[in-house]
Amino acid sequence: MANVAVVGAQWGDEGKGKIVDWLSSRADVVVRFQGGHNAGHTLVVGDRVYKLALLPSGVVQGKLSVIGNGVVVDPWHLLDEIARIEAQGVEIKPELLVLADNAALILPLHRDLDQAREKEAIGGKIGTTGRGIGPAYEDKVGRRAIRVADLADPAAIDLKLPRLLAHHDALRRGLDLPPVDAAQLKAELLEIAPKIAPYVQPAWRVLDQAVKAGKRILFEGAQGALLDVDHGTYPFVTSSNTSAGQASAGSGLGPSAVGYVLGIVKAYTTRVGEGPFPTELFDEIGEHLSVVGKEVGVNTGRARRCGWFDAVLVRQTVAINGIHGIALMKLDILDGLKTLKICTGYQVGDRVLDHLPASMADQAAATPIYEEMEGWSETTYGARSWRDLPATAVKYVRRIEELIGAPVAVLSTSPDRDDTILMHDPFLG
Repeated sequence: MANVAVVGAQWGDEGKGKIVDWLSSRADVVVRFQGGHNAGHTLVVGDRVYKLALLPSGVVQGKLSVIGNGVVVDPWHLLDEIARIEAQGVEIKPELLVLADNAALILPLHRDLDQAREKEAIGGKIGTTGRGIGPAYEDKVGRRAIRVADLADPAAIDLKLPRLLAHHDALRRGLDLPPVDAAQLKAELLEIAPKIAPYVQPAWRVLDQAVKAGKRILFEGAQGALLDVDHGTYPFVTSSNTSAGQASAGSGLGPSAVGYVLGIVKAYTTRVGEGPFPTELFDEIGEHLSVVGKEVGVNTGRARRCGWFDAVLVRQTVAINGIHGIALMKLDILDGLKTLKICTGYQVGDRVLDHLPASMADQAAATPIYEEMEGWSETTYGARSWRDLPATAVKYVRRIEELIGAPVAVLSTSPDRDDTILMHDPFLG
């Protein structure tokens, strides 16, 4: 049996929560390997809706859930999220949740900096959530970060704070923010330390033991491949690597442990925040996708921009992530549309491109080249077998497979966990 890595293959918000929840019922361990609490995963279990940001989706299934070293962790948010999910009847014990001792922390000063920068918008807005994720990753790479293990060592905090604050206070002066109160920050860290301590372990060791015991591991990605800091629409990206390769580095397991890579893809395209979006729609079709698809961010409440399916982008993310198969989500949102369009290339000046260029100017200038297909008037909502789908819906799915160079392994036709058509079991590799 293979381990499975689940990654978003567009700009995030593809519906990873449902698929991870669906797969976690058959996994033994679920691990988050990047991002922070800017991610929003919605799980619908019967009549209950769970909205997770930092916690791995396995907690709802009672599976061992690991927050890996590649995640940046706001400890105050983590405790709040645990309390909120426990209020819904899910008990989260240290035996269930592991927090990597070498994960970097998001501090209040990171939120301050994130929000102040976006407010100033020098050089244009990036579209950050303002939750401190980017500045926390900056400090991690700059070797200034306070890490989870430091919470148990006041001497380490005393050693690290001056270096951290020398950097931040200089930035804060330029943004008209007051200097950080070092004593107050230390007191806040020491106050929360014992509340976090029960969950803290060397996550890499926990996962290594799980592999050696033959356990099935589900790697849960956040955001999407087009928000990857290297391979996304830079600079309108997140601050971590969101691609499948990060599943190894962000968990502490070797690359050979990652296994089957499942890319999550909507049957159309959405994006939150700033940045290029070649197939974005501003007409009644875009309104249909937005309203019927309920395209609002889980944690941010921000409206998502909507457009036609972009096969160029997904073909690119299939290659970069080594995707073996995709989960095609929200097919039912296209019900009733007479004509569908799929982007198959870009016109950039006098050039025709089969990929998204790295240049900001070329990305902004990219005009989609469309292929039209017949839509369907029948409903696909709740379909649980291939034969329940209209013939034109089947043609649409098959054409997507051809254009992106990857098969549809899973097809989703509603938010409900059971409204899922399985063509290939990712755990069988």
